[in-house]
This record gives sequence, structure tokens and C-alpha cells, in this order.
Amino acid sequence: MAKYSFKCRDVGMDCAFEIHGASSVEEVMEAAKAHAKLSHGLDTIPPELAEKAKQAIKEE
Repeated sequence: MAKYSFKCRDVGMDCAFEIHGASSVEEVMEAAKAHAKLSHGLDTIPPELAEKAKQAIKEE
């Protein structure tokens, strides 16, 4: 079964947040959304940033 990862810095943020071992792209996106709200003050993710984040998700 594939696992997925994401690094906040891969979308241009000066941030060390990373998620590893997620079981789906959707799981990664939910974690990234929660992180963006908590750490970056983003209540909503602009569509262009969401697409950039999806493109930055890597299969491990």
C-alpha cells in the first residue's frame, strides 16, 4: 500500500512542517489544511495554493 508525504517548504513556505506515512492524498491534504490554519493563520486555503500543495505530495 502506498504512503504519501508532504513538506510545507515545497510550496514556498519558510516552515519545517512535514507529514510522512499518510495512507492517502486526502489524508495529507487534511493534515496540511489543519497545519495551515494553526501555524499560518489560513482559515481557508486559496485554490491555487491547494493545487500547489497537491502537486508537492510525494509517494514514498
